[in-house]
Amino acid sequence: MTLKLPRTLRLDPSDTFVFAQAAEPGEWAVTGTFLFLDGDPSRLTGKALTAFRSGFVGVRSLGFSTLVVVSEASEAERAQAEEHLAGHIRARFGAPDWEAARAAAREELDVAASLCDLPVGSVVAMHRVEADGAIREDFRTLHHRPGGDRSHGRAFHFVEADADEPEEQADLVGLLRDTTAGG
Repeated sequence: MTLKLPRTLRLDPSDTFVFAQAAEPGEWAVTGTFLFLDGDPSRLTGKALTAFRSGFVGVRSLGFSTLVVVSEASEAERAQAEEHLAGHIRARFGAPDWEAARAAAREELDVAASLCDLPVGSVVAMHRVEADGAIREDFRTLHHRPGGDRSHGRAFHFVEADADEPEEQADLVGLLRDTTAGG
């Protein structure tokens, strides 16, 4: 049986704008719900709310990723992911000892692995909500239709513009400030 785990996936730079800290592309990932258990999700705003609603967590950086991809992993890679996550759980979240930290990390990785009962290469997105004092996660799988024309699934299509056409400009930093000013 092949061991599979989710890896963070960055298709465009949007994660670097919508999260306070974005995961590095290709990190092993967990759902990261443990990051929100001690707080009140209804009080989150801005980037913290976005992380709560849709962020998987990279085990090395504890940064967030909107998407993960199902990937094959070796036992050594899983063990290394466990050690990285256990280190964070011990140092940043106060696990009483290394064994407790490793047990918590193993549990998080077991949950992450349970999401990977899909073909390698499947892309997974998450929507997390808090309702009646409980946190619920819903997952959806994004994949190409077999034998279908993949050009219809592209997020962007590039075309050449004439040099004589007026250039459009956007103030992305200003737009970002406007969206984060409220929280």
